[in-house]
Amino acid sequence: MDGFNSFLGALSAMVTSWAIIDVVWATLLGIVVGMLPGLTATLGVALMTTLTFKMGTDQAILILVCMYVGAIYGGSRSAILLNIPGTPANAATSLDGYPLARAGKAGSAMAIATTGSMFGGLVGMVALAFIAPVLAEFALSFGAYEFFWLAVFGVLVAGQLTSLDDPIKGWIAGFLGLFVAMIGREGIHGVPRFSYGSTDLAGGIGLLPAMVGAFGFAEILTVMRQEAYSVVHSRVDSIWGGIRESYKYKMTALRSGLIGTFMGLIPGVGEDMGSWASYAAARQASKNKDEFGKGSVEGLLAAETGNNAAVPGALIPVLTLGVPGSAPAAVLLAAMVIHGIRPGPLIMIESPDFVFSVVAMVFLATIAMGVLGLLLTRPLIMVLRVARERLMPIIFVLCTVGAFAIASRTFDVWIMVFFGIFGFVLRELKYPMAPLILGIVLGDILDKSLRRGLVLSDGDFGAFFVRPISMVLWVSALGFILLTMPSVRKMFTRLFNRDQADKQS
Repeated sequence: MDGFNSFLGALSAMVTSWAIIDVVWATLLGIVVGMLPGLTATLGVALMTTLTFKMGTDQAILILVCMYVGAIYGGSRSAILLNIPGTPANAATSLDGYPLARAGKAGSAMAIATTGSMFGGLVGMVALAFIAPVLAEFALSFGAYEFFWLAVFGVLVAGQLTSLDDPIKGWIAGFLGLFVAMIGREGIHGVPRFSYGSTDLAGGIGLLPAMVGAFGFAEILTVMRQEAYSVVHSRVDSIWGGIRESYKYKMTALRSGLIGTFMGLIPGVGEDMGSWASYAAARQASKNKDEFGKGSVEGLLAAETGNNAAVPGALIPVLTLGVPGSAPAAVLLAAMVIHGIRPGPLIMIESPDFVFSVVAMVFLATIAMGVLGLLLTRPLIMVLRVARERLMPIIFVLCTVGAFAIASRTFDVWIMVFFGIFGFVLRELKYPMAPLILGIVLGDILDKSLRRGLVLSDGDFGAFFVRPISMVLWVSALGFILLTMPSVRKMFTRLFNRDQADKQS
């Protein structure tokens, strides 16, 4: 009850005329960014962060949350009309959204996506309100040993789940990110590492320039390499039919919202896996499995509910542990630090009202997303007809200005260009980008926690393995590694089949 009253207090304090204007334009801009192929939620939040330096904390974070929520939803438009996911989180959406659009049900498909997105956002918001304070209190028992293993566990899980076909590539990307985080002065004694006499490198690699490059410039290079796309020009039918269709699958939506929220909690996994896991669960439980991939309302609803529920889910570890649940959440974490907020276990002691302010921000953004998505179904289709040849140079300029504006250093522009080319090469080689960025974020936590733990234990590595929470984390990390080995999986399969045969006999 106290949490509900805190939420109402934060919401009433936030609902002002200027705040509503910020919610509307930022969410609408997020939808546009998400629906244009080549512009991701991460890029949108990163570029917008560079424009909020002079704003107050609450206003800046409100705008960024609205951009985040709007962009994840906006990607469904291009997935439905172009068969090109606007963001990676909308890949599962295209499986059933595009066939529905081709069948003349583009309006219904977009209404189903909007309904699912709105419901998923609200489910995740409720989880954020209830879980964040509890997790923050639990995280107070974390020490250097636990945070070290949390960082290792986060990189391993992100690498595993973002590259299911070849987890080694995901882990390589994650540990490359950890290596990048080691460049610059170390956090305890200030000794420069891997700087080779360069004062710029001694200052470290900035998260935002690296992220703008890896998700912005690299995306530009990737999109310009692809063939031109064409919009589905079928009749846009009534959106109300889609809303009625969505109501028939309310249990699918609830299950997808819970799965998406849980996937958002896992460091570095976020909306992509929230969408795919929800889609897979819906197909497994459906009575009409054959319709999936051919225009299934249930599949489309599950995918969009799952990815939007993962947004507030990804904010839970950001606020309570200082560990991002997804790539856009990593940028939001950096923005909070820039604006004087210290996410982590002490947030419920230092800034308890801020947690419920974020809950209120997610609520306002979700409502705005739903209203704008339904009212502007037809007008927003016109945005997709903008030629990308005209759009990409503008985005490159924004990437350059955004990288420079963070610290007014030309060096950061070169960092953006380097990570853009590097990210493009990694994409072509089928390496995931999310573990790379998560590695950069968690590298500082891992480094400082390892060094502090060794100081506390007087150089004894055994101390990292014996504490209860540490033990759970390192055993889980080891389990993830073992389960990727074919021989181990075959052994478990044989044991499972033997048990099944024993039960039948």
